[in-house]
Amino acid sequence: MLGGSEGMVLVVVILLLFGGSQIPKLARNLGLAQKELKNALHGDDEPADASSDATADTNG
Repeated sequence: MLGGSEGMVLVVVILLLFGGSQIPKLARNLGLAQKELKNALHGDDEPADASSDATADTNG
């Protein structure tokens, strides 16, 4: 695990490498990648939106 000082050094290095404006984009992309990985591990081939659209088409 990272200690307090090691964590601060890591944050400073990330800010220097990516800049303050790029951090939210990086976090969003990491979250999307994590979500896709979980879906792949569970065998979900379709996105949630596609399955709800297919249900709406059969009911309408």
